[in-house]
Amino acid sequence: MVATAITPVRTSTGYFYVWMAVACAAVAFGGFAETYWLQLAAGTFVGGPLLHLHGALFSAWTLLLVSQTWLAAQGRLDHHRAWGLAGISLATALLLVGMATAISGMVARIPVDGDVARRFLVVPVTSLGGFVILFIAAIANLRRPDWHKRFMLMATVAVLNAAVARVFFVMATGGGPGARPGLTGSPPIPVTIGAGLVADLLVVAGAVYDWRTRGRVHPAFLVGGAVLVGLQLVRLPLAQSSKWLAFANSLAKFVA
Repeated sequence: MVATAITPVRTSTGYFYVWMAVACAAVAFGGFAETYWLQLAAGTFVGGPLLHLHGALFSAWTLLLVSQTWLAAQGRLDHHRAWGLAGISLATALLLVGMATAISGMVARIPVDGDVARRFLVVPVTSLGGFVILFIAAIANLRRPDWHKRFMLMATVAVLNAAVARVFFVMATGGGPGARPGLTGSPPIPVTIGAGLVADLLVVAGAVYDWRTRGRVHPAFLVGGAVLVGLQLVRLPLAQSSKWLAFANSLAKFVA
């Protein structure tokens, strides 16, 4: 979360984005409750240190979003800008650790899943790709706060795919001690597309709010929404291509 060049005026719109940030955090923590947080508390979670770092960074991101939207809504822009610099560092760490976690998971599943594991890598790569694209768009619009806050919200939505998918996993399998996606094979890619589209409903909520309060949907939602949906829908055809398998193999060499 980076600083926005806005005047310190408190508006109902500003508080709407606080609630949107709270919703993102609720999806993130609630989605991972059964397969991570509750297992962590019970000592049944199965996974190495990289997964814990991954979880800590992604959780911190949603909490920072809540804090930053609150500071902006309160007009406390000095604090907002200061924490914005930390947000850039956190976003960078989130990308690097997220990619490392995805590649490590793929390599661990290749002996059992083979090309299925290589194809599934498209899911975290497109999620992180959407995050990066929309985060950069938010930074590029620091002096246009109406664009900035919408792009930052959608950057967060881009990485909520996994949290929603965990809910689908628990509903389908019943969960249980130590159970989580990836331990028994790579989930079907179409399921992740559905999870991504469910997460996109947060963007729809923002667009509806715009329409009701501004009389039209802000262009940022149209652009960002197209990026999110486009990256989600391209997963299946991209994963089936030989070029993707070659790309996945090249990434696997980093942890081989």
